[in-house]
Amino acid sequence: MSLIQHVSSIEGVDREPPPDEVIPPGNTIRKMLSYDVFPRPNEDDLQPRVAAYKVSLPRRIAQVVATILACWLASGIVFGFAALKPVLLSEGVYEWLCDGDELEDGVDVCFKQELQLNLFFTVASITANVSALPIGTMLDRFGPRICNIVGCLCLAIGSLLMYFAFRITEFDGYVLGNFFLSLGGTCIFVPAFQIANAFPKKSGVIVALVTGAFDASAAVFLFYRIAYEATNRAVRPEYFFLGYLAVPIAIFLAQIFLLPTKPYKTIFQLEEKIEAARDPSRDIHDSDEEIPDENEVASIRAARRKKRQNKLKKIGKVLGGLDERQQREEQEEERQAAARVWGVLHGEPVQKQFMSPWFILITLLTVLQMLRMNYFIATIRAQYEYMLDSEALAENINNLFDVALPVGGVISTPFIGFLLDHLSVPNTLALIVFLTTTIGVLNCLPYLWAGYVTVVLFVLLRPLYYSAMSDYATKVFGFSTFGRVYGAIICISGVISFSQTGLDALTQGALKGNPIPINGMLAVLSFIIGTILVVFVQVQSRRWLAEETEAERQRLLDEVEEESEEDYD
Repeated sequence: MSLIQHVSSIEGVDREPPPDEVIPPGNTIRKMLSYDVFPRPNEDDLQPRVAAYKVSLPRRIAQVVATILACWLASGIVFGFAALKPVLLSEGVYEWLCDGDELEDGVDVCFKQELQLNLFFTVASITANVSALPIGTMLDRFGPRICNIVGCLCLAIGSLLMYFAFRITEFDGYVLGNFFLSLGGTCIFVPAFQIANAFPKKSGVIVALVTGAFDASAAVFLFYRIAYEATNRAVRPEYFFLGYLAVPIAIFLAQIFLLPTKPYKTIFQLEEKIEAARDPSRDIHDSDEEIPDENEVASIRAARRKKRQNKLKKIGKVLGGLDERQQREEQEEERQAAARVWGVLHGEPVQKQFMSPWFILITLLTVLQMLRMNYFIATIRAQYEYMLDSEALAENINNLFDVALPVGGVISTPFIGFLLDHLSVPNTLALIVFLTTTIGVLNCLPYLWAGYVTVVLFVLLRPLYYSAMSDYATKVFGFSTFGRVYGAIICISGVISFSQTGLDALTQGALKGNPIPINGMLAVLSFIIGTILVVFVQVQSRRWLAEETEAERQRLLDEVEEESEEDYD
């Protein structure tokens, strides 16, 4: 499942250093969330941005709607694999890998065919994760327009490869086609969060909508499968993928004629413009001394003041008044206080962050969760066919999963935001470990009710885990090193996820289709690593808070001592 699908915030602040710590010139604790693995030395090198108030309200609304629709139709369709798999089997995809005995026995899916179909999904899932970093770098360097155009090109290539793969029996373009669909979806999704700055006051809502659109995109293949079955296979897969070309074409046209060519200014950048617009000294220019008429000088300065005040009003409309801005700052402070570990490694060299238990443990847990989730998505139907010894019951569970996967992500998004803002990081991790352990146990029980509960908990845990992981990264490591830390976690998890093919082979081979040993092993490992992480974070958070309290007390004592010395002198 995709690690990029949920972010807790598109911008924020790294922990402010103590008063006696010098901040390097040009550096700032205010940061824009970036996936750039090789960040540029200063922010002046980044793409120029446009202020939201310079773009009309209807156009900005249309841009937000178009972005959400693009994400819904393209960003994560490859994660609807469980819904597409019955169509692939019905069309005999990779059936040529089956030997004569298996075909004579009339098995629904043979050993090698199952492995190849699961690889079809595994490659797409890993692509979605690992590609987020180079695409994020491209976004930071070249802006959203280039990202979206590249995404449209990849989606078109993927659609054509899938079309020809279904059309020409001898052409095996399935895996490569799904790779390009995944890559194109990521190119569309990563820049989508920046559209939240079109309405800074509603940025949180827009981020939630974009995230929900990603989750909902998994239903694209579900809708196709429904049409495929309802028409008795008349809507052929090649026709579907040929028709799907309309999606990248529509997104391309929207990018050319509607979507912003440059990203919008962030809240922090608008606040800087407010501070500048409030400065009355900007009404006075050195060139005024060259004008002999004082009345003319006064008139010119009055015009400048009026222009400055009008600019202040325009910014206020999109950013909110003073009370709203103060409320946002208070909410951010409350969020930081609730985390209990916010800022623990902010400002530390990235090499030190990589070597810390904070990084090692969350990486191990993420590797296990990504492997486990991909294994479940790829094999859910086969798992319950074995455990329930019934194709019909397994199909019922699969059908529930096809619907619950996109719907669960959409419904849970606002609740996840609330949880992450109000639960401490140790408590959030404890909740995740509890859910993963519960799912692991239920996924080993050969009962229909256990299958249904497993599906429901899985579709709720999936977005929660990945949201919590990115939230953990920003709170613990900071915004300035997010791209490198997050990128390392993603790449390590992605590479190890190739071992899913080995798990599939073990299940279908030595275990003769029995998924319980694999499910049990992954559940136990997740519980052990998760428990160690929770205990570590809990202990470290208490130590961190004690050190922060002591440091603050010492600073206050030093200030009192300095004031006393000044009074004595």
